Amino acid sequence: MDITTTVDGTSARIALRGDLDFDTLPPLRAAADALPAHVTDLLWDLSHTPFMDVTGLHLLFARTPLDGPDRRTTVTGLRRQPLRLLLMAADIHPAAFDLTRLFPDTPPTLPGRATPERP
Repeated sequence: MDITTTVDGTSARIALRGDLDFDTLPPLRAAADALPAHVTDLLWDLSHTPFMDVTGLHLLFARTPLDGPDRRTTVTGLRRQPLRLLLMAADIHPAAFDLTRLFPDTPPTLPGRATPERP
């Protein structure tokens, strides 16, 4: 796996190439933990991540002391399988896996639905 971290002012982007699983969690956590304290927006770029297991849920939803209330975490570039996992998790337990936190431009989900209804 290859991890690239870019910091621009108060925003950071962490991009990875490869699967997101139990073995890759420690270096990803280390990349996030190494961000300067002034970073308030963290974007996980998963454009080159074809597979994500439940470890991805821990990475994207678990709060660490460095996250604090002032750091917003979002995700971009979700491929089919990682997106499917997130939607399934949100459908099963919407309170724990609130996708509006990761996708701030997404309307709130309806109870029991992982995606909003379309007109």
